[in-house]
Amino acid sequence: MATRKKRTTTDAVQILYRRYYQGRPERVRGLEEARADDSVARKLTALRLHAGLTQRQLAKLVGTTASAICRLESADYAGHSLAMLNRIAIALDQRVELRFTPLPHGKRLKSA
Repeated sequence: MATRKKRTTTDAVQILYRRYYQGRPERVRGLEEARADDSVARKLTALRLHAGLTQRQLAKLVGTTASAICRLESADYAGHSLAMLNRIAIALDQRVELRFTPLPHGKRLKSA
């Protein structure tokens, strides 16, 4: 029986994926959650900067503290609430749209 040789690659992203994520659904789930948190943080920051506001000014418009805005704009923060996102959106003349999309590769992950 011939043994299949793994394809070699120099693509760093592929190497990291194979080494740390391939065949490990819990790690893939964590990666997807981190991507979502990062995406929200980046969008909030971009919206605030586009409006020409400091974190303190946005906090005042929303009725919260600058430290709360700072947390929301952090990629490490996972506690985004729809209610707070709506308050920020209204303060910035925006609206929140929620969208569900299929998981990559059609893989279904078990919930935690």
